[in-house]
Amino acid sequence: MSISRVLAVARRIAQGFRRDERTLGLIFVVPIVITAMLGWMIRDQKAENVNVVVVNGAGVAGQLIVDALATATAGAPDGIEVSAATETREAAEAGLRDGRADLAIVLPATLLEDLAAGRRPVFTIVTEGTDPGAESARLGAFQGLMGTIVGQLGAATGGQGVLPEIVRETVFLSPDADTLDILAPVFLGYFAYFFVFMLTGISFLRERVGGTLERLLATPVTRAEIVLGYSLGFGLFATLQVIVLTLFVLGRLDVPSIGPLPDFTIGLDVHSAGSPVLTFALALVLSLGAVSLGIFLSTFARTELQVIQFIPLVIIPQGLLGGIFWPVDRLPDVLQVVAHAMPMTYAVDGLREVMLKGADLGSAVVQGDLTVLAGIALLFVVLAAGTIKREVA
Repeated sequence: MSISRVLAVARRIAQGFRRDERTLGLIFVVPIVITAMLGWMIRDQKAENVNVVVVNGAGVAGQLIVDALATATAGAPDGIEVSAATETREAAEAGLRDGRADLAIVLPATLLEDLAAGRRPVFTIVTEGTDPGAESARLGAFQGLMGTIVGQLGAATGGQGVLPEIVRETVFLSPDADTLDILAPVFLGYFAYFFVFMLTGISFLRERVGGTLERLLATPVTRAEIVLGYSLGFGLFATLQVIVLTLFVLGRLDVPSIGPLPDFTIGLDVHSAGSPVLTFALALVLSLGAVSLGIFLSTFARTELQVIQFIPLVIIPQGLLGGIFWPVDRLPDVLQVVAHAMPMTYAVDGLREVMLKGADLGSAVVQGDLTVLAGIALLFVVLAAGTIKREVA
């Protein structure tokens, strides 16, 4: 082994990196920017205000509890706010559906009878059911008010307060829904976007490097026609990819044991509360946007490595800011503005509305998300048509 030859190879690699400013930026600048953004998000998240609605079915005794809770939480730094009692559980659940409430407490009509008979009263806690992590935190914050409830139960009967039995129910999904049920919309949207972007960017770059694009530009074909043609071609494979991913997430195929191989299952078998077709449509429009974005950004790359370098700038921030890990409305104000310029934000929002809440095409939220995603896809088609140059990469 020759040390000089080894060092010569190493020197050649170092010189190549030194001349590639984009790669140097990826190595030294981008990791710092991404890490700083992540730290900013974690440290400066806005405190969540937990709005609690009380359904008072216990009359005067229940009103004592409502008044005591309202007094205990007035101006409290933990962000819990108890609103006035509603008349029906249906009204409370309507508030949970449209976001006006985060948690509802249903006081039973048999409250006084249970206390008089020495039974523990059953309080029902109702949550939305689409974010187990956040809802567990809300329930934990509410546990601090249990002492107030116990005290008022004692005041209602003139004796010692008793700890009520808590039963949890949800408006959407099930209280036993696991993490996979909640993250399924994220899987479908994020991974479809990621892989379609990679497919399109690298494939379009090869068209440029191979001279195909240069020859097309020498013909009467316009730049807009070229971009639309490539978008349709790549969009076909993006559609097939979204179909496969959607079937895998929502479907289940049980394969029996064959010889020494044990039986196994293909697919995640995630239940969608809404239409699978609408779920597919949202993922498809998002992926078509990834196609046009891949075409647009690949015009600025000369090698496949440079296409890959766009991932930390395009894909990772959308994973951090798109509402996947934290609600967008809890991000710092500046990052909220950035998040609302990203297609992933609208895709995750729309997919959650359909898959978790059962929204249909009549939902204003779904209509808005589809419109924004389609507009973003069209925007990058226009930008790509304007950035194509008549030159061989």
